[in-house]
Amino acid sequence: MIDVTLPEQTHEIPEHEQAVSIGESPVQAGKVLETHLNTTSVELIPVLIPEGQNSGAHKARGKANKSEAKSLAPEPTELLTSDRVLDRRAKKKLKPEGVWQELVYFLSAHLINLGDSQKVKERKQLDARIARKFDTGTRFIAVLSRKGGVGKTTISTLLGMALAEVRDDNVIAIDANPDRGTLAERIVKRTSATVRDVVEKAKKMDSFSEFSGLVSRDETRLDVLSSDSNPKISEPFGAEDFESVAAVISKFYSLALADCGTGIVLSVMQSVLKRADALVIISGGSLDEARLASETLTWLETNGYSELARNSVVALNTATPATNLVNIDEIETHFKSRVRSIVRMPYDPQLATGAVINFRQLRPLTIASARMLAAAVADGIHAPHED
Repeated sequence: MIDVTLPEQTHEIPEHEQAVSIGESPVQAGKVLETHLNTTSVELIPVLIPEGQNSGAHKARGKANKSEAKSLAPEPTELLTSDRVLDRRAKKKLKPEGVWQELVYFLSAHLINLGDSQKVKERKQLDARIARKFDTGTRFIAVLSRKGGVGKTTISTLLGMALAEVRDDNVIAIDANPDRGTLAERIVKRTSATVRDVVEKAKKMDSFSEFSGLVSRDETRLDVLSSDSNPKISEPFGAEDFESVAAVISKFYSLALADCGTGIVLSVMQSVLKRADALVIISGGSLDEARLASETLTWLETNGYSELARNSVVALNTATPATNLVNIDEIETHFKSRVRSIVRMPYDPQLATGAVINFRQLRPLTIASARMLAAAVADGIHAPHED
């Protein structure tokens, strides 16, 4: 008998068996329990990897779990923005505006969206400028002219209406004239209350519902606070009075316009200018009106308000007498060298009467000019006001 010693059979582990995971337990390659020449079955015994020797995949999963835990941390409300939440695909499906654009959209069963017309795009761009968000705190806009009869109160009203109609926050116009102003007469009056009532109730006023009973609201959502109308009041509306009113307004409004009187050296004017984040100077179209507006800028520059003067907007009222007798372009060129922006305000028969203004019934050019003025003013409001 011849003994033949066969070589010991070995089993090399294929690459696909090098790392096997059963359930969530990482394992090493299995062990062959029993081997027969006539079988190819292999039973694997999972071997747990000791802690500290985790595989790369296990480490990656651990990092993912930590990342998920971080994502569960409370987020501030400011992070819940429309850009983040709204479905971008839904945005693309918005109906276009414009005669031709809407027709194509309708005839194509909403499959072809050409986007808005150029005119609509320009309108929306202007809306975005008017509606721009400011940092926390109330922004004050001072509207002034050192000459009466140039349309200061009318333009203040138009500016307030143009802002309030587009913005989604609260806008108020205050009649800060130390004498009897006429701002409240340009809208439908819904109350007989005045700035004096606010001064008297300032310390006890904590709710907007209480304050809203003291103002008149226009259809554009502009609130108007009337000036003193009682002829028996001996003390004019002064700096302390304005500060009391401003303190209350700051609780409820994001934007406040102050329609000022003609006296630039009065105490109330000093208080208004200290709080002002933007300034609108009204000039008529005649030579003497333009000179007086220019002298107002000089006064501001030499009395500590040079930055406010440079950043101001001049509203050039071309509806005043004698405008057609001067070269209005030359007046505009002069102001361009001194201020940030100039907006021409046209003649409108509805405004000429001095009666209640219905903003939506004004001529298209008048509305467009008021909106341009509102956008120009909003463009110039940058940093938060520092008390």
